Amino acid sequence: MIDKIEQTILNALQFLYDELGWFGVTLIMVVENATGLTPSEVVLGFAGWMLIDAHNLPFSTVFLGGLFAAIGSVIGASIMYWVARLGGRPVVDRAAKLFRIDMRHIQRVEKMTENYGIGFIFFGRLLPGIRTLVAVPAGLTRMSFTRFVLATFAGAYIWCTVFISAGYFLGHEWHILSGIVKQVTPYALVVGMIAGVGYLVWQMQVKQRMAQVELHKD
Repeated sequence: MIDKIEQTILNALQFLYDELGWFGVTLIMVVENATGLTPSEVVLGFAGWMLIDAHNLPFSTVFLGGLFAAIGSVIGASIMYWVARLGGRPVVDRAAKLFRIDMRHIQRVEKMTENYGIGFIFFGRLLPGIRTLVAVPAGLTRMSFTRFVLATFAGAYIWCTVFISAGYFLGHEWHILSGIVKQVTPYALVVGMIAGVGYLVWQMQVKQRMAQVELHKD
């Protein structure tokens, strides 16, 4: 069953990439970030092979590809952000049921967004299983849209460029990316948590220093 689904996705991707090139990548990344239904490692790895390696284009093309993919990611994430911000929790609850997303995951990410702010949006975009969810709590907590877009673009550009590069280097073996992501995910989450704690400590130190400066002024 899974093989059939993956093959259907690949057939659709091949058609999109043949017809639209990098704009096809942008389009599919809008869908991926707005719904979380298409695995980005497949979308991006396939693009790295089909649109760069198979055409014997230079490695530097991955940076252009990362830009197209990141733009799609921002558009898709912005859709989720505004749905959450304008619709509030009732709409998020209904969407979670529709896409079979455990609300506990969203609540956990929402709490982390409140604690870490824009830093979590950036790092969250680099964490499998979390990256497509961070837009929801950002909208619910009414984070500044400008800050959300900047953090989302920065994180998405790194993520997209890395996976397009992997597809480029793996060539015909790009499909093993999915298995690699599953193996690396637990370690990536641990690293992300450590980075989040480090960011929180850094923020506290900055606030303390600013408070001390204000005290000396008085």
